Amino acid sequence: MVSLKSSFLNSASHNTKLLFTRRSFLPEYQNSLWQIDTGFVRTFTYLENGTTVALGLWGAGDVIGKALSKLEPYQMECLTKVEARILPLDEWSYPTETLLAHIQQAEELAVIRSYKKVETMLLKLLAWLSHRFGSEVEKGRLIDMRLTHEDLADMIGSTRVTVTRILGQFEQEGLIDRRSLNRIILREEEIWYYEI
Repeated sequence: MVSLKSSFLNSASHNTKLLFTRRSFLPEYQNSLWQIDTGFVRTFTYLENGTTVALGLWGAGDVIGKALSKLEPYQMECLTKVEARILPLDEWSYPTETLLAHIQQAEELAVIRSYKKVETMLLKLLAWLSHRFGSEVEKGRLIDMRLTHEDLADMIGSTRVTVTRILGQFEQEGLIDRRSLNRIILREEEIWYYEI
């Protein structure tokens, strides 16, 4: 008997774009990956005590999937509406580039999480997000990923309450502008003067 999951996988061509809603999860397939066409996805796992551990943030052009990790569980959550396509492992054209992107992002996030002060970690994370995913706007760089305070806290191993307090502090100091739908404008020229 063929499972529903495998029949879906067999019937979906790697050129077929599949649509996912915000906060839905990409299904896990052992012999396939996902190539993101539009939107943002976060990958994460859980510790035994239920703590969320962020593994990465991914956008258009990135390739992700359970086959790239030994962690259990391994979750892929859509932060926005996402268009993605199934990429069977035997049709994976650029494994070296994908693996290097995963290694480089893991290193960058490890360095961000290595700072002692939560304020510094959060500021470094916002700077990383603005360079990786942001777009130039009049007053700085717009991070339009709809990341909640909880999402940001998970990325740096902090709490939502602490991140909310620090974002308010950053806004008062003129380092960021907060917009609706959890969008943030980072004023890059201001962060260089921030004492870390």
